[in-house]
Amino acid sequence: MNRRNTLKLIGGGAALLTVGACAATQDPDIVDVAAGSPDFTTLVAALQAVGADAILRGPGPFTVFAPTNAAFERLPAGTVENLLLPENAGTLRSILHYHIVPGTRVTSSDILGNRRLYDTYTGGADQAGTLTVDGTRNPGKYGTGMIVNDANIISGDILASNGVIHAIDKVLLP
Repeated sequence: MNRRNTLKLIGGGAALLTVGACAATQDPDIVDVAAGSPDFTTLVAALQAVGADAILRGPGPFTVFAPTNAAFERLPAGTVENLLLPENAGTLRSILHYHIVPGTRVTSSDILGNRRLYDTYTGGADQAGTLTVDGTRNPGKYGTGMIVNDANIISGDILASNGVIHAIDKVLLP
C-alpha cells in the first residue's frame, strides 16, 4: 500500500512538471521567428535599435512585409549604418512601421488574385501609410507573383503566434 501511494505521488508530480513546462513554453512571436532566420538579421537589429520589436511581441495580429538582408544591402552604401545612429531613430522607426499592417493576418490566399490597400502601423506620432498589395501577377522569376508597392514578395506565409511574415526583396519607404 505504501509503495502504491509513493508511485501515485511520483506520477502526479511528473504530470505537474509536464503541465508546468508546457505552460512555460509559448509559440514564437514575429520577432522570435524573424530572429531565428538568417535572412532577417538586419531587420531584427533595426527593430531592436528603435524598440519596435516590442510592438511585434504584442498580441497582434500583425502582417509584416519583412525586407531580407539582401534587400537592406541594395540600399545605397552607408544607409543602414546611418539609419542605426541614435539621431536617426525617428526616421528608422517610420520606415519600419511602414512594413507593419496591424490588426490583421494577411496570408497569401488573401493576396492571390486580389489587389488591396492596407493601412500601416501609425506608431503614435508617426504618419500612417498605405501599402498596395497586388496578387494579380503571374508567378515568375521573382517567386510568388505577389508584390507590395514595388517590392516582390519572395517568400510568403511565414507564420508566428501573433501574425504572419512575408519576405520581400526591397525596403519600402513611406
